[in-house]
Amino acid sequence: MQTSARSLKGWKPDVWVGLGLGLFILGLWIASFILFLSIPISIASWLYVVGAVILRAYLQTGLFIVAHDAMHGHLLTIHTDVNNVIGWLAVTVYGFLPYDHCRENHSKHHRYTSQVGDPDFCDGSSNPVFWYFKFISEYFPKRSLITFFLYMSLSIICLLFLCKVAIINLVLFWLLPLILSSLQLFYFGTYLPHQQIETNPNFLPRLHRDRYSLIWSLISCYNFGHYHWEHHQYPNIPWYQLPNAHIHYSAKQ
Repeated sequence: MQTSARSLKGWKPDVWVGLGLGLFILGLWIASFILFLSIPISIASWLYVVGAVILRAYLQTGLFIVAHDAMHGHLLTIHTDVNNVIGWLAVTVYGFLPYDHCRENHSKHHRYTSQVGDPDFCDGSSNPVFWYFKFISEYFPKRSLITFFLYMSLSIICLLFLCKVAIINLVLFWLLPLILSSLQLFYFGTYLPHQQIETNPNFLPRLHRDRYSLIWSLISCYNFGHYHWEHHQYPNIPWYQLPNAHIHYSAKQ
C-alpha cells in the first residue's frame, strides 16, 4: 500500500453523483434520528430495535465517509468551498469532530501509510485494542475531546428536557450507533487492511469479482475495507467508484 498515488486513466468524475449520495446519506441520518428518537421503546419489538440500531450505526459511518470524500475534494469538485462546508457539516453531525484536523490527519495517513507519522497506524503494536484507542486519540485530541463532551452534553440536555426524548432512545439510537460506527471504521476501514500490510509488505489485492464481495464491501465499510489498497493507489476515486478502480487494476494483470 506504500506506493505512489496516481490517477485512474480514462476515469471522469461525475460532478453531481458524489454530492447527491452525500446529501442522501446525511438526509437519511437526520430522518432516522428524528424517527427513532420519537418511537416508544416499550411497544417496539426487539427485532425492530436491533435493526434500527444497526441502520443508525451504518448511517453514522456514512457521515464520516461523506466527510472523507470531502477531504479528497470528491463531493463537489467544481465548488471547493461548498465541498468543505458539507465535509465540515458531516463530521460535526458525526461527533463534533474538527474538520480541518481530520483532513490534516488523513493527509498524513496517505503520506506516511502504515509507518511512523501515520495517525491511523499503531507502530510497534498490532493489538487491535491498543490500535483502536490510538486511532481514537488521533481524531479526539484533548481539546477536541473536551469540545465533544461539551456539545454532546448540551445536546443531550436539550433533547431530554426541551424535546422530551426518552434517555433510552438517546442511548440506543444515538450514542450506541456512534460507538459502533467508530468500531466499524476502525476494524474494517483501518485495522484489517493495514494489518495485511504490516504482516505482508508486498500485499496486493485479491480479485473480488462475485456479487457477494461487492455487497459485503459496501456493507462492511462503504468499500474502504475491501478496496482500501485501491483507495491508496487512486485517491482521486470516490468511495462508490472503488470497485471500478479494482477492475481497472485487475485488467492490467
